[in-house]
Amino acid sequence: MSAQTDPAELTGVTTREPHGSSARQPRGGKRGGEGGVLNVFSHGVLVIWGLLVTMPLLWAVVSSFKDDSEIFGSPWGLPSALHFDNWVRAWDKANMGQYFLNSLIVVGGSLIGTMLLGSMAAYVLARFDFPGNRFLYFLFVGGMGFPVILALVPLFFVMKNMTLLDTYHGLILVYIAYSLPFTVFFLCGFFRTLPTSVAEAALIDGASHTRTFFQVMLPMAKPGLISVGIFNFLGQWNQYLLPTVLNVGDPDKKMLTQGLVALAVSQGYKGDWSGLFAGLTIAMLPVLAAYIIFQRQVVAGLTAGALK
Repeated sequence: MSAQTDPAELTGVTTREPHGSSARQPRGGKRGGEGGVLNVFSHGVLVIWGLLVTMPLLWAVVSSFKDDSEIFGSPWGLPSALHFDNWVRAWDKANMGQYFLNSLIVVGGSLIGTMLLGSMAAYVLARFDFPGNRFLYFLFVGGMGFPVILALVPLFFVMKNMTLLDTYHGLILVYIAYSLPFTVFFLCGFFRTLPTSVAEAALIDGASHTRTFFQVMLPMAKPGLISVGIFNFLGQWNQYLLPTVLNVGDPDKKMLTQGLVALAVSQGYKGDWSGLFAGLTIAMLPVLAAYIIFQRQVVAGLTAGALK
C-alpha cells in the first residue's frame, strides 16, 4: 500500500477529545500569577530597604572627600576633587588614630576571650547532663534581658575598687561579661545540632574531652562561631555607654566611639564638617569590611540549625 493506514482505523477505536478541554485553563495559572505579583512586590520592598540603608553610608563616604563649601553647596553631587587631607586631618589632629588603636586592642582581646569562654560554656551546657545544667543555662539567658544601664553605678564602684578604671584589661573583662550571655545562648543551640557520633568516636580512640572539643567539635562549629563572632564584634566596636562610664580619667585611653562624639562636638563648633565625615567613615570601615568578608559564613551559621 502506498498510503499509511491509521491505527485507529485498524482497531476500530476512535479517540475523542474531552468536552471543553481546549478552553480549560490549568488550575495553577491563577496561583502562579499571584506568586509572581508577590515576588515582584517583595523584591521591590527589598530594593527600597537596601537603598534606605546604603544611601546614607554612601553619602557619608562621598562627603568625606569634599570640602566644606561643597558639602553645603552641592550635598548630593560628587566631589570636584578627592580631598584626602580630610582623612589625614581627622586621623592626626582629631586623634582618631589613637582612638582606633585603643578600640582594636580592647575589642580584639574581648572578642578572643568571649569566643573562647562562650564556646566552652555552651559546649558543656549543650552536650553534658549534670545537676544544675538547666539552671545555669537559664541564668545565661536571663543575663540577655538584664539592661546594662542598671549595672553602671555598681559596676563603676567595683571597677574603681579593683583599680581597673581607665585600663585596657578592665574594659576587656567588662566587654566579655557583657557579651557572654548571647554567645552562650547562640552556641548552645548550635552545638546541639552537631552529630554526637563524631565526638563518641574521638573518645573511643582515646581522645580526652579537652582534645575532642578543640580538635573535633570546635572546627565543626566554625559557621556558628563566625556568625556569633561577627555579632559580638559589631556590638563591642559600637559600644559607647560602657567606655564612657569606665574611661573618664585618661583621654589617651578613649575608644573610637568616644572620639567620634568629641570630634562631632569640637568640629561642629569649628565648622570642619569634612573632617567629621572623614572620622565617621574611618569608624565605619572595619564594620563594613568584617561583614562583607564574612557575609556567607554569617548566613550559613544562622541557617545551619534549620537545615539540619
